[in-house]
Amino acid sequence: MSFSGNWHTLLEAAEELSPDATLITPLSHTQFRITDTQEHRVIIEILDSDDSQPLQRDQFETLYRRVQDASGGFELDRLPPDADPYAAVLTLHPQFEIDEDAGILVETDTPAATQVIDEAPAETDDRTEPDVSVYADALLLIDALERHDPTSMDTLDTETLIDLYTLLSDVQRGANDLRKDIADSLLDRVHHDQPVHAQYGSVQRTSRRSKSLKDDTEVLAALEDAGIDRDRVLGVDPDKVDDALDVTDLHEQDVYDIDERAYVRKADVDEDVKETRLQGLKDRLAATENEEADVLRDEIEDLEDRIDELTSFRTGSEVQ
Repeated sequence: MSFSGNWHTLLEAAEELSPDATLITPLSHTQFRITDTQEHRVIIEILDSDDSQPLQRDQFETLYRRVQDASGGFELDRLPPDADPYAAVLTLHPQFEIDEDAGILVETDTPAATQVIDEAPAETDDRTEPDVSVYADALLLIDALERHDPTSMDTLDTETLIDLYTLLSDVQRGANDLRKDIADSLLDRVHHDQPVHAQYGSVQRTSRRSKSLKDDTEVLAALEDAGIDRDRVLGVDPDKVDDALDVTDLHEQDVYDIDERAYVRKADVDEDVKETRLQGLKDRLAATENEEADVLRDEIEDLEDRIDELTSFRTGSEVQ
């Protein structure tokens, strides 16, 4: 595709952004917004200073050519002073992205991450209740926290503390399960070990290395071949020590340093009570929404009556 085609793709992507969408430059990390798109330029506004800056099409084309000519990506350090907004805007094109760790702007074959860090979601009144347990538990927890002050534990009775602990435990479990499912989905979307930004934060693909010993015989053989005496790596096996305690008069404290600490754990959950309370909350929320809608509707009707009264034609006799 010629640059002309890529330019119009870039303009279309910029026009699809919400007015509140915020982008960030890769070098100075300056935040800005796109305020206008024109045939030969893109107008941006720097958030910290409210300065307006036009980004010219020919400069985008120059950057586009340099990225294509660069082997392994265009080094961002080669950008002229104050030119990194061009790189940030170019990432709106689905085939360009910035690898901040490597400090390069690259062309990709698949849709890539952008430098947009904050984009207000489209407003909609169509909100549905998600079929995940953490949603219901979170509603119950919010209700409980609004009715009881958790910053003053001494004033709360035992039953209230138990309810709060139970709900917090349920929310934590549900949130962790959902968090894991989301993380698994993100693995297919986050690449190149670079942060990907969203409205509330950012994520980065990383890896964790873990290891476990192979079979004892294999490990000892490898160490002996390397000249390491097996006695240097052999130690006390806790499982074998426990077996020995079972057949001797020794006590645990003879061979273990024991640290016993008391803690509280959730023993049971009354799902029926939770469901009843949850339904009550939903009914109350629905009633509140209906009341607010009725008030708003009445205010609109009153306003329409006043407008009609002010704009309607009346004869002189009616005025008298």
